[in-house]
Amino acid sequence: MSAVMEILGVRVSVTNLDEAVQRVDHWIQAKSPSYVCVAPVSTIMEAQDDTTFRGIVNAAGMVTPDGMPLVWTGQWRGEKSIGRTYGPDLMLALCQKGEAKGYRHFLYGANESTNKCLIERLKERFPKMNIVGHWAPPQRTKEQLEDEQVLKMIDNCAPDILWIGLGCPKQEYWMHHHRPKMKVPVMIGVGAAFDFLAGVKKQAPRWMQRSGLEWAFRLSTEPGRLWRRYLIGNTRFVWLLVKSTLSPSREGKNP
Repeated sequence: MSAVMEILGVRVSVTNLDEAVQRVDHWIQAKSPSYVCVAPVSTIMEAQDDTTFRGIVNAAGMVTPDGMPLVWTGQWRGEKSIGRTYGPDLMLALCQKGEAKGYRHFLYGANESTNKCLIERLKERFPKMNIVGHWAPPQRTKEQLEDEQVLKMIDNCAPDILWIGLGCPKQEYWMHHHRPKMKVPVMIGVGAAFDFLAGVKKQAPRWMQRSGLEWAFRLSTEPGRLWRRYLIGNTRFVWLLVKSTLSPSREGKNP
């Protein structure tokens, strides 16, 4: 089990892409029911204002450091092994590993056209990948439960990994609500990875991802939707992190 560091009350796994893949593989082999939250800064900030959501994230089997600020925070604290574990990269790495291991994948999220594009692209890249089903759910609030027939349909497909692409916080609520009802070993919430890997949305260049500037690229492509998340959320994250460093006893508490 990987170590955990607490960032503003959220338990983030001290992991990297290779270690995260190994851990998911272990859960699949052991048939150990778990869910994975892929956490950028926006997940940490959502948890500051929603204590229920914070509890859901902290109950995950693994919370990967998706954003570079979380990686830098870990490195500053002396965690040398930590590395960015980005949702699309994690998905591709597990799809690749699954070719040899025979993983069964189910895609849940996005919409029908995005899912079809995603499946086509994944199959082009991983010809032996076993995608046993997909489902594009209707729009719901984060608290609404899935239809029991859909849960049964997914279980009947017997996936090893259930990929959830609903965006934060809906996917985390979904996994937490439905984890006890389902047989699938591993659920992984990967946010916009469905759109990125399907080619529906553009990803930031690698140099921007590595330098922590992906937020600027995404803001330029969807300013109306993302300005609050990045301009306000990121600034608030830095402020709260500095504040918690100066007053450690206040970490994780709402301002």
